[in-house]
Amino acid sequence: HLHALCSTATFVFSSAGPTVSGSLVKGKVGQNITVPCFYNVRSKDDITSMCWGRGRCPASKCYQTIIWTDGWKVTQRSDSRYILKGALMMGDVSLTIVNAVEADSGTYCCRVEISGWFNDQLSNHNVVVEKARISTASPHTYTSEQTSAPGSTSESSFTITRTWPPVSASEGPQTAPGPCSNTSGCWDVTSNLQNPSVSRPGQQYSENWLYIGISLCAVLLVILFVSLFVT
Repeated sequence: HLHALCSTATFVFSSAGPTVSGSLVKGKVGQNITVPCFYNVRSKDDITSMCWGRGRCPASKCYQTIIWTDGWKVTQRSDSRYILKGALMMGDVSLTIVNAVEADSGTYCCRVEISGWFNDQLSNHNVVVEKARISTASPHTYTSEQTSAPGSTSESSFTITRTWPPVSASEGPQTAPGPCSNTSGCWDVTSNLQNPSVSRPGQQYSENWLYIGISLCAVLLVILFVSLFVT
């Protein structure tokens, strides 16, 4: 009979114990993360105190308490980053973590105090704060987009993709050697092609003697004409 009595007492206390629920909440570093928690409020008499704490819910109160409310307003807060943005008097006691960091990851306890033995509403929430993924473009490729100017007939756009590093002069297409062995030789040829009126030195020398001979003949003719006229 004693064994049966103990078993019955254990069953009564176990069934009368608080029901613990929970959830998994994920977020990114730098975001505001909201951990949900609600209780039923049918009248003003149902409004009650509650606490948020780090770690799993203990037998009473909260471990490492981060916020307390009397049901109407926040009465205690360990850090300004912890806020209750919901309507407290409507039973919304969800916790918002502002500008979350990786250290905010862990278990959070929401404990709503309801009068009577083992009537408190408990919930353990696992919060995971992950680093934000940063996508970086490849340093070897860049893309530029060009669009036709306003008012032009073409409104299409195109994309040009170039790959670095550019091909160096030594890696570019090779040109077969030309007839010029050096720069001065190419310059002489180019000059001659651009100035066809420039004659060779020997030709200029012959033309000078021709002009001198014609001039002498003209002088002799003038002297002869004058002497005949005088005579």
